[in-house]
Amino acid sequence: MAPKIIKRRGQVELSDLFKGFSKLNYQERLNKLHEAQILSVQDVNYLNSGGLQDVGLAEKFVENVIGYFQLPLGVATNFNIDGNDHVVPMAVEETSIIAAASKTAKWIRENGSIKTEVIGLNIIGQIQFAKVQNFDLFSEKIFQQKDYLISLANREVAFGLVARGGGVTDIKIRKLVRGDGYDMAVIHVYMNSCDAMGANVMNQVCEYLKDSLEQFTSEKVTMCILSNLVDSKLTRATVTLDQIDVGLALKIEEASRFAELDPYRAATSNKGVLNGIDPVLIATGNDWRAVEAGIHAYASKDGQYRTITKWRSVNSKLVGVFEAPVIVGTVGGVTTLHPSAKMNIKILGVKSANELSRIVAAVGLVQNLGALKALTTVGIIEGHMKLHIKNLSLGAGATDMEMPVVIKKLEEILTLRKRISLSNAIEVLTDLRNQTNH
Repeated sequence: MAPKIIKRRGQVELSDLFKGFSKLNYQERLNKLHEAQILSVQDVNYLNSGGLQDVGLAEKFVENVIGYFQLPLGVATNFNIDGNDHVVPMAVEETSIIAAASKTAKWIRENGSIKTEVIGLNIIGQIQFAKVQNFDLFSEKIFQQKDYLISLANREVAFGLVARGGGVTDIKIRKLVRGDGYDMAVIHVYMNSCDAMGANVMNQVCEYLKDSLEQFTSEKVTMCILSNLVDSKLTRATVTLDQIDVGLALKIEEASRFAELDPYRAATSNKGVLNGIDPVLIATGNDWRAVEAGIHAYASKDGQYRTITKWRSVNSKLVGVFEAPVIVGTVGGVTTLHPSAKMNIKILGVKSANELSRIVAAVGLVQNLGALKALTTVGIIEGHMKLHIKNLSLGAGATDMEMPVVIKKLEEILTLRKRISLSNAIEVLTDLRNQTNH
């Protein structure tokens, strides 16, 4: 196994930061992250104050503002991706996601590796001509003007991206058969959006080209919009476990084959992958809805909805691969304007959108592995419900002083019965209070 490159910040190696991190209290966690120069004094003060309080920024983002809806923000530890250690911020409400990600990442860093790559450069915009009279003639006219259209878009709209090495790179034409005697023509505009997600620029490019296209073709443009199925730019993450029980590896492979063949299982499997992906996207101010749409569409690319991960036992190793479009940005929009998003980008230590995309993919694949390991060994309930016990105790109305006793009793019930519910928590709390009152 190749030696890992340990990223160091401040006086603390991140591998040392990870040790016992989950056992620390809130203030100790902040102090550790400050000591490692992951959080500044301003960041610590911002978090201690509860984050954003003034609705002024919200007023700039959305309409009819009445406040903020806050999600818990935590950090997953133990991630070593492409030889670099990362602290991964995750904004999520579901119990066990951060714990499972950290635990599985630790298993991988001790027994294998995570490698990532981005395949392709370009996002896609679509210009629709609902009905064209002669598709071949239409195509000929477009191709005659292709170079001019690309240069026009770059000069008038995408010049900012061109200055950073990006911009519109290609134009292609697709024919869609309507079934009513007409053909639908769709022009695909390909653009390298650099470190921006690029949605706004792409939409502007497509709208700007509309008049010229209509003039050249004598056909009518129906609509212009970017596509979230960006199969021209894919992110791939690969987990290799060099040391793993062969029996467990084979069980995980069979679980993977289940999701590859059955759309009912694939939907749940992909939701588990997104359990890892969405919290990082939300924490960094990225459009998680767009990424989800692209992933689900890509999962159906061959006509059946399938899992976006694949696991195989190979020569006593377990190898898992995630491959899908993960289009994100590190500049522009909420990512640049929201103080929490800016802080979380800094926590990750990423310098480009591609690097963020690779981390996001890796976290999704790691989350998937954690779920498959649980499902094929102890079952999903044991690990998840142990962490869910605190929520049940809170739901039953336990105070801070009552919590430790209630949690301990509920853990005993879970071990004995293999299941637990809010009614159990209420019953335990009622018994505790009755004993206290006597």
